[in-house]
Amino acid sequence: MQIKTRLTILFTILVATLLLVFALTIYYTSSKTREEEYFKRLKQQASIKASLLFDSKIAPNVLQTIYKKSNNTLFLEEVAIYDTSFHLLYHDAVDIDKVKETRPLIDSIISLKEINFYIKELQVVGILYEHNGTPYIITAAAIDNFGYAKLSKLKNTLLAAFAIAIVITFFVGLFLARQALQPFAKIVNKVKNITARNLDLRIDEGNRKDEVAALAITFNEMLNRLEESFDAQKQFVSNISHELRTPLTAMLAELQLMAQKTRSIEEYRLANQHLILDTQKLIRLSNSLLDFAKANYDTGQIAFKELRIDEILLDAQKDVLHNQAGHTVKIVFEKEIEEDDYISLKGNEYLLKTAFINLMENGCKFSANHQSSVFISYNDKNTILKFTDEGIGIAEEELQHIFDPFYRGNNKKFVDGNGIGLALTKRIIQIHNGNISVSSVVNKGTTFTVSLPHLFVQSAAF
Repeated sequence: MQIKTRLTILFTILVATLLLVFALTIYYTSSKTREEEYFKRLKQQASIKASLLFDSKIAPNVLQTIYKKSNNTLFLEEVAIYDTSFHLLYHDAVDIDKVKETRPLIDSIISLKEINFYIKELQVVGILYEHNGTPYIITAAAIDNFGYAKLSKLKNTLLAAFAIAIVITFFVGLFLARQALQPFAKIVNKVKNITARNLDLRIDEGNRKDEVAALAITFNEMLNRLEESFDAQKQFVSNISHELRTPLTAMLAELQLMAQKTRSIEEYRLANQHLILDTQKLIRLSNSLLDFAKANYDTGQIAFKELRIDEILLDAQKDVLHNQAGHTVKIVFEKEIEEDDYISLKGNEYLLKTAFINLMENGCKFSANHQSSVFISYNDKNTILKFTDEGIGIAEEELQHIFDPFYRGNNKKFVDGNGIGLALTKRIIQIHNGNISVSSVVNKGTTFTVSLPHLFVQSAAF
């Protein structure tokens, strides 16, 4: 069921309920008013008939004749008059006797002085009437045909008005629902035209104040993220293709040269070394891509536990020294560690170790002495790591791009690489709610500063 239909139905039900309560209240009030007025009328007719009989001394047979020949519905009430001993003194139509009074009824009227009751649709009133100090019991009964007719007409009017009001309410509700949802329909029509080829299209944000504007703004923000993601993905695929093409082309060329004619053992050995180097490049690239993909998972899918940063640094140092002969990595504590929590955090050991290895290897690769130093410090909120080297440095205009995937500056002339390491490192630091910054002076060295929230402040984040 469409929202506009659901809203229309709910609106119609709400209005119908209110109208029904209103109509029932009017009908019930009118019914009670009719009843009270007719009981009052019966009492008046009973008193009038008694006054005519006792005060005006009109003979009973004359009153009966008037009653029988009257065409006025106001005088169709049947009146009976009794004394306290239950002797009938007067009756409009004793042969009909609609009430059929009994001694208990007479005693009840004497006791209560006035009673009102129904005999089916017949309304009956009984009153204690005094004349010259003598009490008499009078009953008057009749059916309020005129009142019931008016009540029936009122009921029919209310039913007709209710039905018409419901129909009008439904169509008005449908119109209002369409008007209210029209902005959403425009958004839907606009979204239908947005595809991967035109992600630059945006939805009109209107006045930027109401709920529709909030939806449009949120959707446009999502489109911005999607567009950035698609662009990054295209760039990523393009860079991967370029990075893969170079070693694969070199490998193919070496194999083709070896296949053209018989070579010497030395030539085969050299070709083999070239193939091994190219294969190692592919392996490093594949590992970097896998780590980059892992670092871009939803953080909810990455396991975190309590870790000591100095222990991870020592493991990273060991791996760098094992994998790269001739490299040197120094780890220096700038101040005494008062509490273990100052150098501890909740994080993923593999990812942090990967980030630290990248920073250590970068420092060693671009330094003439192949040496990198790591300085450990802390403040009230963060553990602070500084990865420094005395290498070739980075030009100022390149600093803003070094964390972009596959970006390589002028340093690519000195050392091979694929441009993924620093982008991966930054993403890992972000996953751990940290920050990384860089400062560099050409031909003097580079310093990467990493701040990671330690256990004293992480309890609120995890």
